[in-house]
Amino acid sequence: MSWKDLVIAVVAGDNREQEIARCAVRAGAKVRCFGFPWPEAGIEGAYHAADATDALKGADVALFPIPGITPEGALFAPKLDSKIIPTREMMAGMRRPGHIILGWADPNLKAICEELKITIHEYEWDVDLMLLRGPAIVEGVLKAIIENTDITIHRSRICLVGYGTIGALLARTLVSLGAYVTVAARNPVQRAAAQAAGANSVTLEGLERVLPETDILVGSVPKQIVKEKELQALPKHALVVDVAAPPGSIDQASAKALGLKTIWARGMGSRAPVTVGRSQWIGISRRIEDILKARSGGS
Repeated sequence: MSWKDLVIAVVAGDNREQEIARCAVRAGAKVRCFGFPWPEAGIEGAYHAADATDALKGADVALFPIPGITPEGALFAPKLDSKIIPTREMMAGMRRPGHIILGWADPNLKAICEELKITIHEYEWDVDLMLLRGPAIVEGVLKAIIENTDITIHRSRICLVGYGTIGALLARTLVSLGAYVTVAARNPVQRAAAQAAGANSVTLEGLERVLPETDILVGSVPKQIVKEKELQALPKHALVVDVAAPPGSIDQASAKALGLKTIWARGMGSRAPVTVGRSQWIGISRRIEDILKARSGGS
């Protein structure tokens, strides 16, 4: 089996998926699309389906978005009026053996795919791809901060929770812009790396010491760490920005209840959809190549 034999469904997402669909067409696949903003001129070589079920009909591979799935089970599709919640009926039209490539899957999607013998490939946490799309995410976070504050990033006091791939890129950028950055991280190596990059660092237990002097709190860990007790220590003018995948780093409901301006800055890679779409395609195409090799017996 080769690329020209493949039917690829690109379902949900934002403008990044336009570029991913173009990349799939250029690779030689038959491409069926639904659920992301459709360009006025269309996408040459791609079929614009009536709905998700139509897009998935006959697909060997389905491409779902990186930002993942909302708590109610809907695929990330911010420009769509209705929600795309995967169902057995929707997925059943895929050819077997089917494959879904996406950021990460929730229990509902995993259960459906197990029943239908569809393999899930998750790539949300691939470090190489995170680094490739990282600059666009950082630019998007900066945009969110600038649009929601009355102060400059320069000389502002920023507490960043987490120092993973995106956290490290963000900390380095904020330091270079003249912010006073404190990184809160559990891992001592990450805390040392943050200090080497020009930031201060504290353990997670040290957060309450830092928060009373914080102008901007940024969460980058996909695990809820900052809860109501810690949030009560923030000054009322503080901006809360969560860039992590669900459930996020910060108890956003408590932050809002405390009157704190709170932004869930998900899908920041959409700031540069062509660049990020192409970087995502690197990971997607690598997985499709593995699928093709497996189908041809590994030759």
